[in-house]
This record gives sequence, structure tokens and C-alpha cells, in this order.
Amino acid sequence: MNSTLYSLIGLAAGVAFILALKGLSHPKTARRGNLIGAFGATVATLAVFFYGAPLNNLGWIVGAIAVGLVIGVPAARKVEMTQMPQLVALFNGVGGGAAALVAIVEYLNLGAQATTAEVIFTVFTVVVGCVSFSGSIITFMKLQELMTTRPVVFPGGRFVIAATLAATLGVSVWVVVALGTTPLLVLAVLSLIFGVLFVLPVGGADVPIVISLLNAFTGLTVAASGYVLSSTLLIIAGTLVGASGTILTRLMAEAMGRSLFGTLFGAFTAKPQEASGSAEERPVRSGSADDVAILLNYARRVVIVPGFGLAVAQAQHTVRELADLMLSKGIDVAYGIHPVAGRMPGHMNVLLAEANVPYDQLAEMDEVNPTFGQTDVAIVIGANDVVNPAAQTTPGCPIYGMPILEVNNAANIIFLKRSMRPGFAGIENELLYDPKTMLLFGDAKASLTKVVSALKAL
Repeated sequence: MNSTLYSLIGLAAGVAFILALKGLSHPKTARRGNLIGAFGATVATLAVFFYGAPLNNLGWIVGAIAVGLVIGVPAARKVEMTQMPQLVALFNGVGGGAAALVAIVEYLNLGAQATTAEVIFTVFTVVVGCVSFSGSIITFMKLQELMTTRPVVFPGGRFVIAATLAATLGVSVWVVVALGTTPLLVLAVLSLIFGVLFVLPVGGADVPIVISLLNAFTGLTVAASGYVLSSTLLIIAGTLVGASGTILTRLMAEAMGRSLFGTLFGAFTAKPQEASGSAEERPVRSGSADDVAILLNYARRVVIVPGFGLAVAQAQHTVRELADLMLSKGIDVAYGIHPVAGRMPGHMNVLLAEANVPYDQLAEMDEVNPTFGQTDVAIVIGANDVVNPAAQTTPGCPIYGMPILEVNNAANIIFLKRSMRPGFAGIENELLYDPKTMLLFGDAKASLTKVVSALKAL
């Protein structure tokens, strides 16, 4: 394959990546965008694999590809939608770690022949790639609840983080000035430690923002690796991932109503929350499926607010059936979608798309909030933090300042919950104790099925 044809193939793959991002910007075109991106990645991989001089260690390369396929394909196909954020975190971390390893190997191959620019880009790739790898592992553990989802802080933590960062920067200069394998390995270890310390203070509700930020980091490492390897295609792909990840991080931080710095390090300045009475000590109003059905039967407008509990119960098809039944009775139905509902952006949109919920029934937060005052019934299915009034009324709490779906303005509120356990942010929702709130306990899918049956009988 001559260099001109290789460059054209690389350009085509780059265009495919851009079209993929464009397609992913809207639910209607997301599937097509994903396929275009996968096609571009496949073409780019094949072009790199068969281009240039004969490959060394071909057996190891093919073996590694086979292992990746054996692990990756079943993992991607079998993962539950509720576990998709964890999978994204792992894949992102592997990408950052791979970029760091490639940079280290290339640095060892170049040796004294490496230019100053190549060394600088290698150092950048190692630092950011290792931070992305270890940080992504911590985000995975938090989302999988293998460790506490609360912010992990310790006395002097901010100074330890600052010292580790200073040491990382100092060793980076050492690598550029003195070269050598030892300082580079020391730099990798320090970067891995900093990645852990960087993510530990982040609370569970903010972990998706950190995943997006680390994704942007991985993109930047890939772009830097492209410079070291003289690969325009890697530079294009990495820059696209870095730019899109940065934009997504900013949008998510705005949706949470806080600065990125506050998201990452707010736990060090947060005021301790006074313990409130436990759920067992405070009365709540619970109801039956028949009670909910009667309330819905006489409603004129209903807003459904899906959350992570909907995904856990796989109740999207049942909620679509309930919505269709209400529409057939002349009830105005809409879905209120919070930007960070679930555990990743677009989580609820994807779930509802699986059930073929019409896009015109989905209302973003800014669109639906002004209508809650005219809403007869708000049905909250497995959501908690995104409707918690503490975000507006309790300074210092983990979600304070986050824009919420203002279901508290609806005439009646129905909460579908398994238990009184707090949401992912770990704080109680005072809305559960509101006199106009009715709780329907149990698995969301089973509860909705009973409501559908009861509503059909009316």
C-alpha cells in the first residue's frame, strides 16, 4: 500500500469519526452514528495493520487481538444497561493505560535519538494515560459499589494530592532533562498514585462527570501518542475524543449546577451534615397499585420521571404500556428527563428508546419544569437525587446547587421505590415525607404491571 493511499484511508476514517460524533448528538441518529464510528475504527485498524514494513512479533499481536475479542465482545453484548457506565469506565481506563504503555515502549526504542519534542509528548502521554487508567479503575469500583460511593477524604488529603502532583511535575522535568528509564518508570508510578487520589474525593453522584473528564484525558493521550508515532490518524481520533469529552464534561458540570473544581475537590470544603431522623422514625404515606390507578384515572396531565431504578428493574416496556393506556384515556403524558438521570448522560433516553417511546414525549428539564405546576400527577420511578429538593434548600449537601426536576410542584407525587434507601448521593429525600407523596414499594416492573392491570379495570 503506497503512502498516498494510506493517507486517503486515514482521512476517510477521520471523516467517519466526525460523522459518528454528529450522529451521536441525537437519539434518532445515534445508532447510525455508532455504526459509522465502528466502521471507521475497523478501516483504520486494518490499514495500520497491513501498512508499512513487515510486522514483528506477529504471533503476539494476533494473540492479543484474539484475547481482546474473547473478553470484549461477550462483555459488550451481555452487560446490563445498568452496568454500562462501569463498562465505559473500564474501556476508558484501558485506553489510557494502553497509550501510556505504547509511549513508554516507543521511548525505550528511540533512546538517545529521541528529540526534545518527542520526549515531552511521551511524558505527557505517560502522565495523563496513567492518571486516566488508575482513576478509571476507582470510578469503576465506586459505580460497582466495590468501595464506598461517598467522597473519600482524610486529614491533610488536599496537601497529599498537591504534593503528589508537584512530585509528578518535578519528575516530568527530570525525564525531559536527564532522560533514562528509571525516571520514566518513577513518573508512571507517581501518575498512577495521583490518578487514585484525584478520584477518591469525588462522591457517587459526581462520578459520571469524572468518567467524562477521564475520557477526555484518554483522548489527549492518544493524540500525543499520534505525535510520537507520527500517526495523523491517531492525532485526529485523539483530538476528537479529547474535545468531545471536554465539552461533555462541561455540560454535565453545568447540569449538576457546580464548577468542575467543586465537583473534584468540593468534598474537602463541604460542611458535615447533621444527622436527620431515620426512615423508620418518620411516617410516610404508602399506597397500593389500585390507589395509584384511581389517582391516574382522574388526572388530566401526568409526568413520568424515570431514574436508575427503572433501569435496574428493566421496566421501560411496562412504563411505555402504562403511558399508552393513559393516552388512550385522553390523559396528557410526558417524560421528564434530567440531563444526568441514571449514571451516565443519555441513560434514560436509551432505555426509553428500547421501548419505542416516541421522542416527542420526552421533555428535557428546562422544558418540563415550568409545567409541573399544572401537572396532576408526577410518577417518579427509581429516581431520587434528580428530584430531591435538598439541592435547592440544603447548603453544603452533596447535591446542593444541582438543577432538579421540580416534581414537588405537582399536585400529587407517586414514588416507586424498593425501599427507603437514599439515592446514589447518599442523602435523604424530604419529598418522600411530603403529605402529597404516595409511595408504592416493590420492584418497579412488578409494581407498574399491577398499576396497568388496575387502570385497565377502571
